[in-house]
Amino acid sequence: MTGARLLAGDVDALVVGLMLLGAGGGGDPQPFRHPLRRALAGAEVVLHDPADLGDAPVVAVGMLGATRVLTEKLPSGREITTAVRALARWTGVEPAAVMPYEAAGLNGAMAVAAACELGLPLVDADLMGRALPRLDQLTRAVDGGPVTPYAMAEPTGQIVLVDDATPAALERIARTVVAQGGGWAGGALAPVPASQVCTDSCVGTLARALRLGRAHAGLGRPTADEVGAALAGRVLAAGRTVEIARQPSASFGRAGIAVVDDRPAGGVLRIEAENEYLLALLDGEPVASCPDLLCLLDRRTSAPIAVDALRLGDDVLAVVLPGPQWWRASPERLRHVAPRAFGLDCDAVLLPDPAAVA
Repeated sequence: MTGARLLAGDVDALVVGLMLLGAGGGGDPQPFRHPLRRALAGAEVVLHDPADLGDAPVVAVGMLGATRVLTEKLPSGREITTAVRALARWTGVEPAAVMPYEAAGLNGAMAVAAACELGLPLVDADLMGRALPRLDQLTRAVDGGPVTPYAMAEPTGQIVLVDDATPAALERIARTVVAQGGGWAGGALAPVPASQVCTDSCVGTLARALRLGRAHAGLGRPTADEVGAALAGRVLAAGRTVEIARQPSASFGRAGIAVVDDRPAGGVLRIEAENEYLLALLDGEPVASCPDLLCLLDRRTSAPIAVDALRLGDDVLAVVLPGPQWWRASPERLRHVAPRAFGLDCDAVLLPDPAAVA
């Protein structure tokens, strides 16, 4: 059934929730708070359950590229809508609704803005359930569904359309385009019936971001246990970062982070990260991993800290939240987002009871 409604007053809560689902990555949605408030001024966006839309064609949208560049060179707001319209011209299918392909970080915010700009319903679902770095890690790609035709609109206004490619090839092509272009682009995936979205997507992700953001807003200056309880997660450590070792890798760069837990039980938490926080080891033993959500929060404000914003000496809470249920449904799905998918020699270490999480 039709779900929550987003109003201008919900923007701050939504942004924080999207940052939590970003697990340290996904791009910073905070610079887009004011455009979102303007888009929602005097209006509302309904989060639609895909089951209510029958076989109406739905297009998944988002930004791709260097997320840090986006905070320095803001998009015009027309890149995604340009990509959606180019895709409609090519396929001959007019979208009846849009959804984010990543309801985390800036892509969750951009999907809301795109729905307002296009005047289309916004579907409460996405193709990751959290932030993930690659197009071949979309749930639809893993499920064998179509990811092309795929349209990209660069900051210059140029449009690139990939008519037919495997998910892995699409990832390579798209990265080449943004690397040789403006550093990022708005994208739109092949339209699919809403009935397919019900099974090949993580349903309810935007509503979850809003719930997390509202719970976070009520924290004030909480204890570690209060943070874990409010966010339905578990605190792994509370203390200062004593090491951040950044190094290049074959993909997106790698960071090894050490946090000394100053609570009575003590210990050293090591976190392996790329764009997102991927794996946590306490005194050498794996204690949490993707696809669950590893988050580092400012210990004073509980504000989420992105991987590329973390600094030596930061006083943090390391928290793990349940990840999307979709990825846990089978070992075949899980292997695409477990630590080994990022070159880390460790099986997934997940929270025991994620049943209520989409």
